[in-house]
Amino acid sequence: MPDRSIVAYFSMEIALEPGIPTYSGGLGGLAGDTVRSAADLGISMVAVSLLHRRGYFRQRLDPAGQQDEEPDCWEPEQHLEPLEPRVKLEIGGRQVTVAAWRYTVRGISGDEVPVVMLDSDLPENHPEDRRLTDTLYGGDGRYRLCQEAILGIGGVRMLWALGHASIHRFHLNEGHAALAVLALLHERVGGRDAGEKEILTAFEDLRSRLVFTTHTPVAAGHDQFSAEVARLVLGERRTRRLAWLGQKDKVNLTELALGAAHFVNGVAMRHGEVSRDMFPHYPIHSITNGIHPATWASPPFRDLFDRFAPKWRHDAFALRYAVSIPIHEIARAHRTAKQVLLDRVNEITGAGFRKQALTIGFARRATAYKRATLVFHDVERLVSIAREAGPLQLVFAGKAHPADWEGKALIRRVFEARKALKDHVAVAYLPDYGMELARLLVAGCDVWLNTPVPPLEASGTSGMKAALNGVPSLSVLDGWWIEGHVEGVTGWSIGRDQGRFVETSAAGDAEHAQALYDKLEFTVIPTYYGRQDRFLGMMRHAIALNASFFNSQRMVLQYLYDAY
Repeated sequence: MPDRSIVAYFSMEIALEPGIPTYSGGLGGLAGDTVRSAADLGISMVAVSLLHRRGYFRQRLDPAGQQDEEPDCWEPEQHLEPLEPRVKLEIGGRQVTVAAWRYTVRGISGDEVPVVMLDSDLPENHPEDRRLTDTLYGGDGRYRLCQEAILGIGGVRMLWALGHASIHRFHLNEGHAALAVLALLHERVGGRDAGEKEILTAFEDLRSRLVFTTHTPVAAGHDQFSAEVARLVLGERRTRRLAWLGQKDKVNLTELALGAAHFVNGVAMRHGEVSRDMFPHYPIHSITNGIHPATWASPPFRDLFDRFAPKWRHDAFALRYAVSIPIHEIARAHRTAKQVLLDRVNEITGAGFRKQALTIGFARRATAYKRATLVFHDVERLVSIAREAGPLQLVFAGKAHPADWEGKALIRRVFEARKALKDHVAVAYLPDYGMELARLLVAGCDVWLNTPVPPLEASGTSGMKAALNGVPSLSVLDGWWIEGHVEGVTGWSIGRDQGRFVETSAAGDAEHAQALYDKLEFTVIPTYYGRQDRFLGMMRHAIALNASFFNSQRMVLQYLYDAY
């Protein structure tokens, strides 16, 4: 691997292809799209992640919607190239040997970005240590910190072992990789047991090399560990150095990364504002997320773009020329994508979805603040809307983290609503949401629904993927939608922009549910059934206005100019 990389991009999860289950959701999807666009643009980059031999998990749903999990095992040998170097680091008082595998992302002009995936499943390691790179977001706090030590410390050492000795920037995608700071400090002081003053001086010198992207305004999303757990996992010297860097009573990896980086950003304009409120002592910028168009455009829309905006793979901004696509061409491409989705829905669930009915999609991680069941807040009102305004059918997907009991309860409530609505509104929940299923959903639905509690949606990318396929959003004004929403042009809002200081409450849910029902009954459904040309025009504008901007090519160029 030649040393031509100027940026090392660290991410705990990364979505490379459906057969490599090393991702759980939006963070991994973003990482995958970032390296794909870096390869397209010819940017010198190397990415670092963990191998996760047992994946995130396979989701099984019983007839009542109870989620069960099982390992999502895969064979690295079928997808990756083993690399020769081995590195060692002390974790939990033992020497752990780490190997690496390479996945190569090739861009549209032949440029490549290697993805280095770290693996502790080696015969020389203790049986417990062999499992440290097995499961994404698995285990307890100790297990998580061990993983983060391998990603951050082991990742830096592996890059050196592979010959990447002069990396210009280290980009930490979320706080999981913040322990890379310790490895870089160790290098800076020549491996010596340096004192506090020398460590702090080295820390200041490192700042120009580090970039940090924070992704969540939810406090639970920021990894924190007690000083005791940190000592058990990292040892006395590393824990002492963390204390000198301000991590004394507990280790907060987000704050470590915030203090270490010369450039910090949130992932949407509103998220940048929220992050500055959460961490007022740090300058935090905004770079709004984007998606990789060639990955997320469905086959009929890829064909359409090839004919009407032939440069779109090289220049995503060329998608603005979608304004010239005849609406009957958009209608035909969407019909094809919708039929593929409906066939899959009916095959898996037997829900009896019909191609003429307005199909609304909701596919997000199943967790409380995303409010998957808001649309069922008033079942009688929903039935009345379907009867009076026009038929509709709802398709859901999404996994709940194995320890998220509220998220699992949300899935069960969708199943309960399906049963209650069976004679009025068709409802389906597709299990085991991943890249392949996401591609079908974002292209095949007629409207994309998003109902998070504001301002807890950092960015959201599923609506961007839908817009790329001509699917307008019906969404709460939060995350990227504040920037992408043009009422009645690219989609519709639910409620008003409530700013960045909103508390969750039953009254807030009721207000948003009422706004959702009103928009469905009086605007969305009448437009879909009664003003088809207007609806198709909105589909066209979703591509031209949203997809041409909310793409990872624009995002990566912003990182290049502002951060790298």
